Amino acid sequence: MAAYIIVEVNVTDQALYDDYKKLVPPTLELYGGTFVVRGGETETLEGDWNPGRFVILQFESVERAKAWWASEEYRAPKQLRQRASSARMIVAEGV
Repeated sequence: MAAYIIVEVNVTDQALYDDYKKLVPPTLELYGGTFVVRGGETETLEGDWNPGRFVILQFESVERAKAWWASEEYRAPKQLRQRASSARMIVAEGV
């Protein structure tokens, strides 16, 4: 079953975050991940949620999504992202 990593990102160092963005795609490919949403414009339809940057990644399963997130290949980029931003991140099963 498909799975999605959904991330709300608050970028605090844009230059460092730009470096991070260049490093991520090759790591995703190794785990079959793809971008569904990568920082496009958002518009609030209900409530008061107004994310600064929004990312959705798709994987073939929750296991593959979590394997990517915990992988050696993503370790250094993840540390870079954590220095350049703060994030709220979940993984969710699709239907």
